Amino acid sequence: MKKIKEKFNLKHETKKHTLRKFILVFLVLITYFLITSLKIGFKEGISITLLTWSFFVLSTPIADAGFLLDFPIRLITKLRMVYSEIIVWVIAIALNIFYFFTNPESYNQTILLSLFKQILSQPYPLWIIIILSGIGTFLSIIFFDELMDVKYHKHRKKYHKHISKYQYILFVFIILLIITIYYFVIKQLGINIPLF
Repeated sequence: MKKIKEKFNLKHETKKHTLRKFILVFLVLITYFLITSLKIGFKEGISITLLTWSFFVLSTPIADAGFLLDFPIRLITKLRMVYSEIIVWVIAIALNIFYFFTNPESYNQTILLSLFKQILSQPYPLWIIIILSGIGTFLSIIFFDELMDVKYHKHRKKYHKHISKYQYILFVFIILLIITIYYFVIKQLGINIPLF
C-alpha cells in the first residue's frame, strides 16, 4: 500500500485512532498534573509530573508518554515519530540526571517514583527494564508512524508482521516488572534480599 502524502485527514480510520489516543494521553497527563499540584503545590506538581512522564517514557514498552511530543512534532514538521522519539528519550534521560543529582527527594513523593528511583539506582540488573522498554517503545512508535502513513488498519504491514515480537517484549517486560515490584515491596518492609 502506498503511503499517504496528503495532510492529516480525520476521515481515515487510522488518523481518528491516532488523534483519540493523543487526546486521551494528554487529558490523563493534565489531570495528573492538576491533582498533584493541588495536593503538594504547583512547583512540586511540575517536578512530579515531569518525573512520572519520564518514568513512562523510560520504563514502559509503550510509546504513549513520548507520543505526547511525537504526534504534534509529526503533524507540524512531518518528522517521523521514530526520530522524534529519540529526542523524547534524550529529554527524559536529561530530566532524570538533573533530578537524580540535584533533587533526589522528588522521587520519594509517590510510590511509582520510588520504584523508578530503585530502577535507576541499580543498573544491574534493573536497567534491563529500561532496555526492554526502549525496544518496545521504538517498535510501537514504528506502528504509530505507520498509522499516519495509511488510511485503514488492514494496510498496516509492519504492524501485522511484527506484532508477535512486540507482544513477546511486553510479556517479558511484565514478568520483570512484577519481579522488580516484588523486590521493591520486600525492601520497603525492611527485608534485605539480594536481587542477583
